[in-house]
Amino acid sequence: MKTTLALQSTHRFANRLKLLREQRQQGKIAGSTKKRQGLSKEQRNLILSKTDGRCHICGGKIKNGENWQADHVLAHAHGGEHSIENYLAAHALCNNYRWHYGSEEFQWIMKLGVWLRTLIEKRDNLAIPLAEKFIKYERHRITRQKSSLVKPTMKE
Repeated sequence: MKTTLALQSTHRFANRLKLLREQRQQGKIAGSTKKRQGLSKEQRNLILSKTDGRCHICGGKIKNGENWQADHVLAHAHGGEHSIENYLAAHALCNNYRWHYGSEEFQWIMKLGVWLRTLIEKRDNLAIPLAEKFIKYERHRITRQKSSLVKPTMKE
């Protein structure tokens, strides 16, 4: 019902997205006292086996030795436990983009992304400037990521 109401106008749609963001931010548990414990190799293997060695977000194969993350199914920020039952395997990139969005908010993000991709492929006049902004954003993100991997050396 809320989904169809949101689609009645651009204004309502924007308000719905804003409301979902506010609800997500309000739902966060401030300063959780329970610290995450590192996972043992056996626990990581168990988590990876639950998805048959695949990312639970995109479905892609997690290659042997590839960096992957144990993703909270119910986000820790929203009360999800640090437990084997609440973890599924995810590519680091997929997990970072999923973040701690609620299900409806993440579904809108996915729908918007798929829709925009189609418009970009069709070279839609409104979509091309957005594609250019996205490429600029991605280049900047990759540059930041690479620069964070380079650790400065101390001179004696």
